[in-house]
Amino acid sequence: MHVTRNQRDHGPARGRTAAAREPFRYVWPMAAAATLLMVSAAPRIAETVKTDVEITEKARNAIKRGLAYLAAAQSPEGHYGHDRYGKHVGITALACLAFMADGHLPDRGTYGTHVQRGLAFIVDQASESGLIAADTSHGPMYGHGFATLFLGEIYGMTADERVRDVLIKAVRLIVATQNKQGGWRYHPIPLDADISVTICQIMALRSARNAGISVPKGTIDRSIEYVKQCQNRDDGGFRYMIGSGTSLFPRSAAGVASLYYAGVYEDDALQQGLQYLLKHKDLNAVPRSGHYFYGQYYAVQAMFLAGEPYWTQWFSWIRVQLLNKQQQEGEWPSAHGSHYGTAMALLILELPQRLLPIFQR
Repeated sequence: MHVTRNQRDHGPARGRTAAAREPFRYVWPMAAAATLLMVSAAPRIAETVKTDVEITEKARNAIKRGLAYLAAAQSPEGHYGHDRYGKHVGITALACLAFMADGHLPDRGTYGTHVQRGLAFIVDQASESGLIAADTSHGPMYGHGFATLFLGEIYGMTADERVRDVLIKAVRLIVATQNKQGGWRYHPIPLDADISVTICQIMALRSARNAGISVPKGTIDRSIEYVKQCQNRDDGGFRYMIGSGTSLFPRSAAGVASLYYAGVYEDDALQQGLQYLLKHKDLNAVPRSGHYFYGQYYAVQAMFLAGEPYWTQWFSWIRVQLLNKQQQEGEWPSAHGSHYGTAMALLILELPQRLLPIFQR
């Protein structure tokens, strides 16, 4: 993983103090605010920012309606979920990231209080082991990965010390539960692995490392090898597990994105994977399964990180697809509930704003 900022070892994670157990409130430091303004006002030279072209008036209206839906759907305790999931740290993290991707931070912006409540809920679910999971978690490493990603983005933009403590423990759990192949599975036990859970952990580690949290190079190197071994060289797509399964769009999108986030920017595996996604794009235009939003979420990131000509072609297509699927109340339904579907759809549509550090090349 190639990160240019200074990476320091923060030392052992401290236990949660009495102050950390109090209702989580964030005090915005002036330095962090200035940093965010500079990031927003001065995009990186490597990027060609075309926000007004990429986010059309229809897209902006759709984002506005989607965020309003999520704001109304949040529980008083700050969590998101649905009939099947209830209190879910992963869906809560994705919903809060959707607010952040539109410029709302803890207690700042129209939906700052919603981000704050979601942050408080996630911090409260963190155990001493580092695992972040609510009592209704299904395959806790999914939720842990998304929650750690969220905390990494929060810490990178605010430098809050209480977030840092929880984040360090969460990262150490990910590092400790990587299996011998280099991947991760549903539970924090280093036995088997699959590419779906693995990408969640890779993104979380990338976000944490971008924010200055120490991540062992060996962990990243092993994850790269795992992802590459999941690729089917005959068609460029990715299997669910090493030596098991055929190529499918959602897992292939995750495979390509995970290589980029692990720091691989030039490799035949990337080009083959990108071509597979382009070839199977139209076959995945209809959300016929619970993996539609998952696949499109990673596919749009893969194309963004690949740059031109992939990015413009892909985003103009997926934008139309999502605008046509939004419902009257502003939500996007999915097999995993409208909270999940709406958060994923918003993150896709908001990506051109480049406000989340993880969404910057």
